[in-house]
Amino acid sequence: MKKIALLFITCALCVTTFAQSSTQARAILDKTAKTIGRADGAQADFTMSSPKAGSVSGTVYIKGNKFHARTPQAIVWFNGKTQWSYMKNTDEVSLSTPTQAQQMAMNPYTFINMYKSGFALSVKNEGSNYVVKLAAQNKQRSVQEMYVTINKKTYVPSLIRMRQGQTWSTINIRNFKAKNQPNSLFTFNAKDYPTAEIIDLR
Repeated sequence: MKKIALLFITCALCVTTFAQSSTQARAILDKTAKTIGRADGAQADFTMSSPKAGSVSGTVYIKGNKFHARTPQAIVWFNGKTQWSYMKNTDEVSLSTPTQAQQMAMNPYTFINMYKSGFALSVKNEGSNYVVKLAAQNKQRSVQEMYVTINKKTYVPSLIRMRQGQTWSTINIRNFKAKNQPNSLFTFNAKDYPTAEIIDLR
């Protein structure tokens, strides 16, 4: 009987600890989303590495759920619904409705619009940072697992690791700046690329 009672207490403590961790993780992500998702916009430099795509560095500009990214190979515009991807070497622009994983490939801050539903959250302390874990509750989601390293003082993320299937990708983020961004920045303007071929993948 004592063993059963002890087991029950242990389980209850584990559930309570997880609930507290989940609540804390959500509060941390709420503050992070508020910091980097400011209404007028922000920007940061990033480097993304994955076994399939190798390594690419660039700058991302964000405003709400919109983003604009520039790398040596490509320029991407996302207005919250449609994504335009311009490949410099082929002079082609692809139109698509991207998945969360595809958005993450060019916008490391996509997670601020993802965490509020469909993920189990937990957090641990690592020195001057929080490391928040997001685990997908639906196995069909394109991003199944994610770890976000967030500074405890500034609530600015510096590292994101995400898993798609069995493949892990790493995004390092630096030089975050709160900076006003015009809405026109997030929509492709064909006049600026008169020779580009438009390919609609939607």
